[in-house]
Amino acid sequence: MEQLEFFSIPSPCVGVCQVNERGYCRGCMRNREERFNWQQMTPDQQRNTLRLCRQRYLRMLRAAKAAQIDTKADEDIDNPQAGLFD
Repeated sequence: MEQLEFFSIPSPCVGVCQVNERGYCRGCMRNREERFNWQQMTPDQQRNTLRLCRQRYLRMLRAAKAAQIDTKADEDIDNPQAGLFD
């Protein structure tokens, strides 16, 4: 038996609406198809899309953090006294 939906799931759009190099919106992390078809999706599809967006966002944060660590490691190699102040 299907559970009744009492409340609609709001769009995750935050008004940024710029696409990154992978084709995802920088604001909500949805792809083109997900953005254009949001209103026609079932609540289950919308929840799944939100789950995917969260995964994409977390993956982006991890990549940015890894890049920041790599940059710091490169700076430490260039500076022999960097370890003195950690």
